[in-house]
Amino acid sequence: MILVLNGPNLNLLGTRNPEHYGTETLDSLEQKISATFPDITFQWTQSNHEGVLIDTLHQAYAEDFAGVIFNPGGYTHTSVALHDAVEAIATPVVEVHLSNIHAREDFRRTSRIAPACMGQISGLGPAGYLLAVQYLQMHGAVAEQADESSSS
Repeated sequence: MILVLNGPNLNLLGTRNPEHYGTETLDSLEQKISATFPDITFQWTQSNHEGVLIDTLHQAYAEDFAGVIFNPGGYTHTSVALHDAVEAIATPVVEVHLSNIHAREDFRRTSRIAPACMGQISGLGPAGYLLAVQYLQMHGAVAEQADESSSS
């Protein structure tokens, strides 16, 4: 199972700053990912609260999730606590951003989370989430689950 964890304001996807984040909603993004990877089970979580995000990362580790796709939203640039939570778990985490954080305001150009992740995908819109799933597959994070689902 892969956890797709979205941080603050991503519940407003599709209406908030569409020039940066596009017009696709979080629900339609979830449907697209599930349809593209029907053999993978996803758990979707969105929270505007840092502690909930931390608890959800810990839960993914405790429940032996295959990987995490994490868009920390605005916490990307500020949260040492989220960095530490990602660093503390053995579950592979890929950080994803819809917009190119490196081409935006100065304060958005640094991720406190990325150094604890296996990689970061930024600026490719919703395709970044799909690429994150593929990356986890390529690195064996979801291989066992895919094998189990094909043998049932």
